[in-house]
Amino acid sequence: MKRVAFLLLPALLGADDLKSLLDYATSKSDLVVAKSLTQDGKNKELQAQKSSYYPTLDVGAFYQRLDEKSPFMPGETYSGFAKVGINIYDGGMTSALVDKKSKELQASSFDTEATKKNLSLGIVQDYFNIKTLKATLNAKEDAQKSLAAQLSRVKQFFVAKMATQDAIDRLQAAFDTNAYEIEATKLQMLSAKKILALKVGKDVESFEDSSFIELPSQSFEQSDNLKSLIAQKESLDSGARALMSTYYPVLRVEDTYSLNGYGNVDTSPTIPAQPDQQNKLMVTLGMRIFDNGSVEKNKEAIVINAQALNSQITYLTKEQKINFEIAQERINTSKIEVTSAQSALKAAKSAFDMIEQKYNAGIVDNVNYLDALASLTNAKALHVKALNDTQIAYGTYYYYSGKNIKEFLK
Repeated sequence: MKRVAFLLLPALLGADDLKSLLDYATSKSDLVVAKSLTQDGKNKELQAQKSSYYPTLDVGAFYQRLDEKSPFMPGETYSGFAKVGINIYDGGMTSALVDKKSKELQASSFDTEATKKNLSLGIVQDYFNIKTLKATLNAKEDAQKSLAAQLSRVKQFFVAKMATQDAIDRLQAAFDTNAYEIEATKLQMLSAKKILALKVGKDVESFEDSSFIELPSQSFEQSDNLKSLIAQKESLDSGARALMSTYYPVLRVEDTYSLNGYGNVDTSPTIPAQPDQQNKLMVTLGMRIFDNGSVEKNKEAIVINAQALNSQITYLTKEQKINFEIAQERINTSKIEVTSAQSALKAAKSAFDMIEQKYNAGIVDNVNYLDALASLTNAKALHVKALNDTQIAYGTYYYYSGKNIKEFLK
């Protein structure tokens, strides 16, 4: 029962593992919500543009009164009508605009995914950096306990005339410096947690241990940032086609049915009666002949913007590949650093234990003791930092391989 209670303790205390933080952030973060709403808006725009394929139906009514009418015209006319119209041919403008909106939706979708992945990488980095700060804080607090105990011991020796004032001063200075560093580390942790809370979308007070699966042989895929830019470029290409369709003929058919009523009508039998209902079919064909190159210039501007995006795509593709290669090397370097840090910690602990015994026996002075304690404190923090940096390296590697880093968490 005690073991079960111990295992359930993190859940009862509200501890979060990294995967649960990423799940929450990628659905609740204000940044993700904003991108999702933009994507929904783009989807509505696409549906609206697709409606252009369908016929239009308009209804209306009018009332007309002529104060000075001719004998052959009614003084008052009122009518209600319904008009159905459809473009038979528009030079491909509608299809080009639909394709444009479809590419804009794709770009927005990739942008949303890119935001999630960028946010996830930032959370991973903050998460392990906070754990490193926590380890540093623990090491310094352990050192503070040792310093407090030795300071109390030396003060007693001083009273007994067995220690000098400079011995007390050295320990006091180390104690106070370490206390300052403890408070500075706490502030760093507080700041890091606040930034993490902003990214996640909720406060995070405690952390469960999390780590990545080590699969360093990943295929390289385009990032969602690149896919978004490519879709934006394709959207511009479709927009250029829509513009050029202005130079093609537009064929439209409209049918209008009207119900009419009249007032103040001359009743002479020689005057023909006005129709009470009427159906009018109209076929129109129009084509732009001259606009002083306005459409062509607008198309050229769009083409230039597309070329600019293409150059940006080329650059970002190279940048992602370089970062991918660097991330691979970072994993190898981090593993070496972990081995070195483990060895350094083992040596620092062994040296401190020996020097502490000699110091307590009065064989070595407090300078050697303080140096050994500082080395042990740094070695503890450095070891945990190396372990956490390795996890960040794996997260960065999966990110630049174009993958969803959440899928590689244990």
